[in-house]
Amino acid sequence: MYDYTCFDTTKDRDIMAAANHLSELQQQIRERYTSLSKRLQQVAQYVLDNPNSIAFDTVAVIASHAEVPPSTLIRFANAFEFSGFNEMKQLFRKKLVEETTSYTKRAQLLKQEKGDEGVLETPSQVLHELSQANVSALMQLAETTPPQDLDAAVALLEKADTIYIVAMRRAFSIAMYFTYALSHLERRVVLVDGLGSMAAEQMARIGENDVIISASFSPYSPETVAMCEKASEAGAKQIVFTDSQISPLAAHGDVNFIINEAEVDSFRSQTATLCLAQSLVIALAFRFSQKA
Repeated sequence: MYDYTCFDTTKDRDIMAAANHLSELQQQIRERYTSLSKRLQQVAQYVLDNPNSIAFDTVAVIASHAEVPPSTLIRFANAFEFSGFNEMKQLFRKKLVEETTSYTKRAQLLKQEKGDEGVLETPSQVLHELSQANVSALMQLAETTPPQDLDAAVALLEKADTIYIVAMRRAFSIAMYFTYALSHLERRVVLVDGLGSMAAEQMARIGENDVIISASFSPYSPETVAMCEKASEAGAKQIVFTDSQISPLAAHGDVNFIINEAEVDSFRSQTATLCLAQSLVIALAFRFSQKA
């Protein structure tokens, strides 16, 4: 017999939207677990414990393994504001592809998922899709970034004794830009690149009159997270570039910039983040020119 009982989600739906990242969905599931019906708790447990199964198995197989009817999977997805279970599955597939460090293997996974007709093949197709996605991301960035956050970030950079910059792996280009640009504004800058495994030593003198700029996106760099924690212990102010309010970096930020980057087939751009970084630097330059 199917269990059609479920909790009242009317109140929750007024304040909750479908998660954009797997980590966000997993946190929502943990927070609301006790409010779910018994059948939905079964699904929640399976979803949390078997992410690879959710990514690639069919609804029928997942329902069998979770020991619930397929309709319960749909109700579970609806409870977390997804239109259907397959929409929720995309978060798991996206996470799996992102964690595949080989770009060749990532492309192979995408081809297996979409088939030959759904995969971009020519450089022209890739350029067109990525350009369009970046236009949308930049428009969203301009419309959603709070002016007070921009003002606060520029003020922190202006007053800082030393500016430490931490952005590793995929985000390293952001760190290099800030290091280059802020040096041209005669700011005292320390690039924490971890060369020789000495990131902690590079951060040894950070204090409460300093600012750290950090950038990391899912899956988050553990080195960057560790340096943000160290900066927090030292009382330094923090400007964070990341992709979610529940990012491990966001917990330490005095100013958090949550950026939705353009993405084409799980290959993410950095255009919006670099645009925001350049905007802060140029705004700081104009502020110095006015005082001069």
